[in-house]
Amino acid sequence: MNSSIETGRQFAPARIGIGGTVSPVSVRSKAGASPRNSDNRLCDRILHGPGPTADARMFVSTCTSRNCSTVPVQPAALELLTAAAPVLARWGRWYVFGAQAVIAYGVPRLSADVDVTLALVPDAPEQFARDMQAAGFSPRVEDPDFIRRTRVMPFVHLATAMPIDIVLAGSGLEEEFLDRARVLDVGGSAVPFIDPSDLIIAKVLAGRPKDIDDASAVWRLHHLEMDSDRIRRTLRLLEEALAQSDLVSTFDKIAR
Repeated sequence: MNSSIETGRQFAPARIGIGGTVSPVSVRSKAGASPRNSDNRLCDRILHGPGPTADARMFVSTCTSRNCSTVPVQPAALELLTAAAPVLARWGRWYVFGAQAVIAYGVPRLSADVDVTLALVPDAPEQFARDMQAAGFSPRVEDPDFIRRTRVMPFVHLATAMPIDIVLAGSGLEEEFLDRARVLDVGGSAVPFIDPSDLIIAKVLAGRPKDIDDASAVWRLHHLEMDSDRIRRTLRLLEEALAQSDLVSTFDKIAR
């Protein structure tokens, strides 16, 4: 499972702001907060989607607009995003991150779920959950305390049995990611994805071997359009906020 900003680390307060200014943001662990990693009693109540298969087909959208991009997406993820996008757009700015974003930026990858960050406006998770249910999604966790504590809303798309984890954005770093999100054409639908540079930041922050592999692959494909100095500045701020010292050096290994 990926993290709320692709971090597998424990909950920690961070203060990262736009342009290096300081503002609060919660650097949450979706891996730690995920219902799949919670206590066994809660996990027993969770509906999981099927795992990816080795021969999973990839959908490639057709794109006629000068400003849109051809995006490869797994068929189940395409169907899920087509159903979720109108609901998400009604409730605020959002973007896809995680493995589906890696796939969208051209890296061959299989994934059994979809990860989304949403700036929920108004902050009414229960009403939002009802809208998602009306669109064909079922909550995977019925415990309101879990959502309040983790700010993660796990659903499953009933038509495909594919899970979607919706992370409710905080201020600071996630706001920056929302500002830079790229709208791509996915099967004729406009879907915002995390910017490739921000995807690398998030993957480096996660730090798991598969995340570093993802970051390296995205860098190889898109490094000419990326601002490596901005990536390093953001990672340095995260190092200070999280009392870590390995984020910039990890990126340097990717970028060399």
